[in-house]
Amino acid sequence: MTPRPESSGSRPKGTAGEKIPEQPTAAQQKSAAKKTAVPKQAAAKKAAPAKATAKKAAAGKTTVGKTVAKKAAPKKAAAKKTAVEQPAAGTATAKKAAAKKTAVKKTAAKKATTVKATAAKTTAVKAAAAKSTAADTVAGKAATAKSPAAKTTAKKAPAQKSTTTKSTAARTTAKKAAAKKATPAKGTAAETPARTTTAGKAPAGKAVAKKSAVKKASARKIPAPKAPAGKAASAQVVPPEMEVAVSPAADAVDRERLLAGTHHAPHSVLGAHPVPGGIAFRAFRPYALSVTVVSGELRAELHDDGEGFFSGLLPLREVPAYRLVVEYEGTVLETEDAYRFLPTLGDLDLHLIGEGRHEELWTALGAHPMTHEGVTGTRFAVWAPNALGVRVTGTFNFWDGTGHIMRSLGSSGVWELFLPDIGEGELYKFEITRPDGSKTLRADPLARRTEVPPATSSVITSSEYEWGDAEWLARRAEAPAHEAPFSVYEIHLPSWRPGLTYRQLAEQLPGYVKNLGFTHVELMPVAEHPFGGSWGYQVTGFYAPTARLGTPDDFRFLVDSLHRAGIGVLMDWVPAHFPRDDWALAEFDGKPLYEHEDPLRAAHPDWGTLEFDFGRNEVRNFLVANAVYWCEEFHIDGLRVDAVASMLYLDYSREPGQWTPNEHGGRENLDAVAFLQEMNATVYRRVPGVVTIAEESTAWDGVTRATHHKGPSGFGGLGFGLKWNMGWMHDSLQYMSHEPVHRKYHHGEMTFSMVYAYSENYVLPISHDEVVHGKRSLVSKMPGDWWQQRAGVRSYLGYMWAHPGKQLLFMGQEFAQGAEWSEAHGPDWWLLDPGYGAEPDHRGVRDLVRDLNTVYRATPALWRLDTDPAGFEWIVGDAADDNVLAFLRLDPEGVPVLAVSNFAPVTRQDYRLGVPDDVPAWHEALNTDAARYGGSDVTNPDPVKPEPQSWHGRPASIRLTLPPLATVWLRPA
Repeated sequence: MTPRPESSGSRPKGTAGEKIPEQPTAAQQKSAAKKTAVPKQAAAKKAAPAKATAKKAAAGKTTVGKTVAKKAAPKKAAAKKTAVEQPAAGTATAKKAAAKKTAVKKTAAKKATTVKATAAKTTAVKAAAAKSTAADTVAGKAATAKSPAAKTTAKKAPAQKSTTTKSTAARTTAKKAAAKKATPAKGTAAETPARTTTAGKAPAGKAVAKKSAVKKASARKIPAPKAPAGKAASAQVVPPEMEVAVSPAADAVDRERLLAGTHHAPHSVLGAHPVPGGIAFRAFRPYALSVTVVSGELRAELHDDGEGFFSGLLPLREVPAYRLVVEYEGTVLETEDAYRFLPTLGDLDLHLIGEGRHEELWTALGAHPMTHEGVTGTRFAVWAPNALGVRVTGTFNFWDGTGHIMRSLGSSGVWELFLPDIGEGELYKFEITRPDGSKTLRADPLARRTEVPPATSSVITSSEYEWGDAEWLARRAEAPAHEAPFSVYEIHLPSWRPGLTYRQLAEQLPGYVKNLGFTHVELMPVAEHPFGGSWGYQVTGFYAPTARLGTPDDFRFLVDSLHRAGIGVLMDWVPAHFPRDDWALAEFDGKPLYEHEDPLRAAHPDWGTLEFDFGRNEVRNFLVANAVYWCEEFHIDGLRVDAVASMLYLDYSREPGQWTPNEHGGRENLDAVAFLQEMNATVYRRVPGVVTIAEESTAWDGVTRATHHKGPSGFGGLGFGLKWNMGWMHDSLQYMSHEPVHRKYHHGEMTFSMVYAYSENYVLPISHDEVVHGKRSLVSKMPGDWWQQRAGVRSYLGYMWAHPGKQLLFMGQEFAQGAEWSEAHGPDWWLLDPGYGAEPDHRGVRDLVRDLNTVYRATPALWRLDTDPAGFEWIVGDAADDNVLAFLRLDPEGVPVLAVSNFAPVTRQDYRLGVPDDVPAWHEALNTDAARYGGSDVTNPDPVKPEPQSWHGRPASIRLTLPPLATVWLRPA
């Protein structure tokens, strides 16, 4: 972590060398000698190695333009860095540079505990003597143009004007510069000679410190540890013949961009970089008092350049393996430098992201704990192509991302940063600078774990879960869903048993569902959503199970438990739209990104949400990979895709003038069609045995047709495995809501579904949508008294389970709950309390559901040919006056099941029905009017033998007693 001190001001000058005042180093002794000596005398005594330099300095040649500029303007230096960005300590004249060189050599000979970057000081002498080096040129131009210290090259220096008071000292002689240096009251460059334990410094040009050196020294409760005395540094020193050193400090432009969080390549500035004169080390550590580079036995404290920047030039041949010791007020931390690492994403990842073909996108983007170049930490990556800059902020930096700037990886739009020593459980967000310069704090679109709502932060996570469902996964691909028993119990996890966590649900839900005989559960959206009242259909965390019930591994445990109980797991998936929350996906990087750039295309007219831009490669990739993610990472067996119709039509819920036709002049959303085809093809290819289910309420052709098979409309199929039969649901519920005496006028509502039953692979859904918002619960839709209502539900369920197609029933309807469902309190489980007087009525309906599933699963005729017309034959479909329907279901071997429904509240004795003549006798397999279900117990207890009397176009017939408001199933005896 990076603790925040009380003061955020820059560190005062002249304190870096005072860490251990009771044990002055050779460098400190040198500094004291410089301050007490007369500049000219010091130069005369120590000028032997640099006579040419001393003579030229005494002659007054380029007094202002060269070395004098390094120390000539205390006020100007106090505002920013000097233009020279000198590698030496910044003495007044070339004579003092020579003195420094001598002092450094003496220090090195004594093997001082702190290694100095002597190359910068050595080359300072060369610079003064040769007058033609790069350092002289920069210094001369900088002093002549009065440029601020923020510039690092001769070209940049004249372009800048100092923002603080300009000092006329830059035009004085070396004597005046030296005289001013002796006055430390300014807190400016005059104090730099005291910093004798630092590495080669940038020019002394930081702002005036907020605290005095004395106060800051006393605040250091835990001084930075130093290397053992008497040991030489492990890194090699650069030989004297190397070229002239340059300043290691960051230039003004880089500093400004780093401070603003808009630098696209912070790694090119920060970290360690080979430069003329050695290796330049730069660190950006806001609030730090000091930063020291540690490499083996080498320890070098970097120069404090102000505003959290530290730099130093070390005389090394190559970049060593190193760490940073960072001192804050009250603590010292040793850590890796985040800006010394290569990118964690390769060219292939970026290429696939750009193409929209990265099928494991969640492994590339988001936050991932990992070991990179031998160091443990977390890799952060986010797609934000319109951002001027991105920073990571979180609990690990006290929600101040100033020092954690991400780098842009080429033209991919991806920003990346590896942060050492950061691990699981930390909260984080991305601070994005929009194109207009404003900033926004955003949750990670690919966060795999989130805070519990209403909190919105993302959470670093990784999975350690060990699955135990290998047998289930191996078996689930044995038969496609449309040719297997498929009976679904739809559940809203947070309200099924309110207050239970994923792991607590794993103790109760599998047993309950298995007891009722359902083959699958369908979970309403479990992806993270901020508003519980949306039931999960307004998703903000597409890659994170909702934290309301536990961690992602807890959710894995629930899925695993259901699989081990032999129950498949479907989940609702919502790729059609997303909410407008300003911390989530909406205008994520300052411009429309995940949503369509056309406001008319982006805004969903019904829900106030935003529709995805399915035509953008990266957005399509985000969604396709998300579908794969749930199936592979959480072993989900199928995805029920929500609101498909709203995706397919450009004019969905829009008036004329509110939509734009496609390129062919039609109303089909061609981008959405291509997306759905790609999603289905990818999921089926990568995850054998899964099924995708479309909630599609129109007559779109080919929803469950293969993507490569074109239909009459010219489109290939969408590629879904199953489709909700919304037409059957609406028609049949409408029929059942009529009083029985009026049903004969609506008989076609029960038979029309067979006109199109084989146009798609259908699921018959009685879902959550049908028992909320004033629609009433299933039992409450039925007319009549309480007995008739329950009888109506039982007869309807019997008809539904026998009808071609798969079944889906929402929780609470299995025991005839009278009230509508509410996400606030869930099903009315108290209706099944033995102490409740009407408990047998509700338990009877639940027992019927159990028996329906039991017989259904054991009878291939009811599911094997659900999508084949050969599996269905009408017996009588036009007995409207009787409110009777009768039909046969057949398996591939021709073994039949006879289903007869009487939707009238009267018993019909000796009701004749035509049947095949090759069945010697029929017996009741199920009767919804049985007493154990709460019925009147009108049954056919004995086998029923056909008579050789043709009826309903059949060569034989049987006579049955049809109970009131009941469905009867008969099988060959």
